[in-house]
Amino acid sequence: MNIFKTPRGYLFSNKALLYLFIPLFIEQSLEFFVGLADSIMVASLGESAISGVSLVDFLMQLLIFSFSALATGGAVIAGQYLGDKKIHKAREASNQLIWFAAISSIIFMFFVLFARHFIISILFGQIESDVWDTANVYLFIVALSIPFIAVYNSGAAIFRTTNNAFLPMQVMFICDILNIVGNAFCIYYLGWGVEGVAIPTVLARFLAVIVVLYFILKDNYILHIKKTLKHKFNWLLLKNVLNVGIPYGIENGLFQLGRILVLSLVSTFGTMAIAANSVGYTIGIFSVLPGFAINLGLTAVISRCVGANDYEQARYYNKKCLIIVFISHIIINIIIFALLPFLLDIYGLSAKTAQMTTEMVVWHGIFAIIIWPIAFTLPATFRGAGDSKSVMYISLAVMFTCRIALSYVIADWLGIGVFGTWIAMFIDWYVRAALYLYRYFSNKWTKYRAV
Repeated sequence: MNIFKTPRGYLFSNKALLYLFIPLFIEQSLEFFVGLADSIMVASLGESAISGVSLVDFLMQLLIFSFSALATGGAVIAGQYLGDKKIHKAREASNQLIWFAAISSIIFMFFVLFARHFIISILFGQIESDVWDTANVYLFIVALSIPFIAVYNSGAAIFRTTNNAFLPMQVMFICDILNIVGNAFCIYYLGWGVEGVAIPTVLARFLAVIVVLYFILKDNYILHIKKTLKHKFNWLLLKNVLNVGIPYGIENGLFQLGRILVLSLVSTFGTMAIAANSVGYTIGIFSVLPGFAINLGLTAVISRCVGANDYEQARYYNKKCLIIVFISHIIINIIIFALLPFLLDIYGLSAKTAQMTTEMVVWHGIFAIIIWPIAFTLPATFRGAGDSKSVMYISLAVMFTCRIALSYVIADWLGIGVFGTWIAMFIDWYVRAALYLYRYFSNKWTKYRAV
């Protein structure tokens, strides 16, 4: 079968895939670009500010990815119902998702606000006092945006399920531009500290969720939600959503927690190591940006195929998307390597910190091409089919044995230093890729249809 020529009668033509993937890529690019712009602006406040903000950003990513996983669970259920032509059920699944995301995220917000001192102390240990103060202020402000993140991600996932990725992209484009402009105004004109990054971020996220809710409440949208403040949970339907979303949420949450535990190790190597690790991650994340975007769309595509009970199509789109990810990663990493000296000059890092950062970014890009697509795109296919628990078990087992344990062995015990944590991460990618390949060819993932 010609992988680049979609067979007649298949659910998604090449044009439909482009309409799904390109907006997702632009949206993800904007999100990461805002992170890059934020880190550059924070760099003007000193390396302690970079370190404090980066520590909190890792913590926020834990919550963001957890709620994003919940959104994926709702989108998978809605997508499978759409594939099975059960529109009413798909609409009800969307409604349950929005309400559950809103309520649970508000609870999380209050927990983080009241326990932030404890959280920072437990997760990051003995960090320098100026870094601690920066982290405390930044966390207090950005925690207010947790409900906005949760509801926006749920709404965006619902739109992607209906192959409409353009609306979330347009919303994020406007909000991200306002975020960057707000950051620049508050830091460079008003002379604020980390508050100048945090407050515009919260306001931008608030605007994003308001706009998404406006469109998702419209009656002419196929998966619109009910216009009422009274809600009764359909626990049977919500259970299906959570059966996909919770394992993915636990996986994402503990994965981010694992990163924080590794970051606590990095923090023992000093401010220079924290800064290099932060900048290296901020730049290096662009090397897998196409994969992140395509994985979001692939989950929606697979859910529709599985809902139609057509696993031949699911395998076809899985293979096609893997190839697309490989090719796109080659292209984007060539660009990153070419621009790396210029980017490091913008940060104004010391020579040693810049050298450490370069090593991290280059090796991250190499392995992003070689092994990342298998390690992280295959599980997107499993989740779309409803096979989230096996992905969770594999991911967590590999993370604790490779990512965390080996980080302490290589970085600390062997004396490699901060780059040892990156070596452990690359080993993690190879091990999980091998396990996911075995599961894919065993066809066990085809036995987990969610609805």
